Amino acid sequence: MRTASLWAMFMVACAVAPAPALEVPVLYLRQEVDRPPVLSNLDPVPENLGLAGAEVALKDAQTTGKFLGQTFRLDVVSVPPGDDFPAAAAAALATHRLVLIDAPAEAQLAVADLPGARDALLFNVSSGAARLRSGDCRANLLHTLPEDQARSDALMQVLQTRQWTELVMVVGPRPADQVFAAALETSAAKFGLRIAARKDWTFDTDLRDSTLEEIPRFTQDFPDHQVLLVADETDDFGRYLPDNAWLPRPVAGSDGMMPVAWAPVLESWGAVQLQNRFEDHANRPMRSQDYAAWVALRAIGEAATRTGSADPATLRAYLLGPAFELDGLKGRGLTFRGWNGQLRQPIPVVNARALIGMAPMPAFLHQRNEMDSLGLDEPESACTAFKE
Repeated sequence: MRTASLWAMFMVACAVAPAPALEVPVLYLRQEVDRPPVLSNLDPVPENLGLAGAEVALKDAQTTGKFLGQTFRLDVVSVPPGDDFPAAAAAALATHRLVLIDAPAEAQLAVADLPGARDALLFNVSSGAARLRSGDCRANLLHTLPEDQARSDALMQVLQTRQWTELVMVVGPRPADQVFAAALETSAAKFGLRIAARKDWTFDTDLRDSTLEEIPRFTQDFPDHQVLLVADETDDFGRYLPDNAWLPRPVAGSDGMMPVAWAPVLESWGAVQLQNRFEDHANRPMRSQDYAAWVALRAIGEAATRTGSADPATLRAYLLGPAFELDGLKGRGLTFRGWNGQLRQPIPVVNARALIGMAPMPAFLHQRNEMDSLGLDEPESACTAFKE
């Protein structure tokens, strides 16, 4: 009888014994860039763009982790413009194997190809470049920011749903503008819309004093259309097009109706609670890059909790496996595409004050997952690294 009682006490002690302590250090690796001057300073780019999202996610992970014996830590390496970013990354990878990268596409590839990154797990939280999800993909690099074409696909789904199919487009002079314009053209063809004319933005004057005169003249010779698209990814001139064009038409793209990863106008699915936590922390609204960093660290936290491990290979296998699904507060569970590491996620199309539509729109189906109607689908991607 006494032996049975001692055995029972031993089993109870095992059941309540704390799990072995697990430390999960995460690095936020940022390449600082010199941003070009723009016509308006009303919406400056926050200095902590992206990083603030990771900091909020860290608080969430720490709250959960303390009950499981898990300690999450966020370290930051920020490399000034002109400094040796790969060298700084190589030094950081000596102590960190889980890394959020905030840098242009070329710099991200340089980090992913470092010998020290071979056994690391990296997250792209800042670049929508298609090449990172296609021919230049890397098996150790996952993506939580939507690709550019996922955003343009979302916009075209919304426009097609409203049967606004006749479009014209104004394209800015910077490389990011040209890339987004190409994505808009690809998406328009994909969903059966027509861009009847395109004009390049060539103004270098101060439009704050001449908007009423210059914009109508610039748009006067466009053919009749239902929507004016704008590709202005640096937020330079797009703000001046709504309500100033020659024809009274909706504006969409980089201004007006905008496809984004996140926006302050999201209110459903628990989004308000995240918005409030973020504003309390950062004293500003949450932006798309903040969300990408937030969801990347949330994914790490979920994988570490489920696997009880901080090993990059273990976490990667779980994140790309069938058991992973993350509540991203956008109405659908988020998963990673197994063929190129892109996080599947709905894309809100918003204006300054409201949600216009949440893509994928109901009419756009897919044989596997409706969210794969946004961005590069598996047959369209040239990524082979995830098949090796």
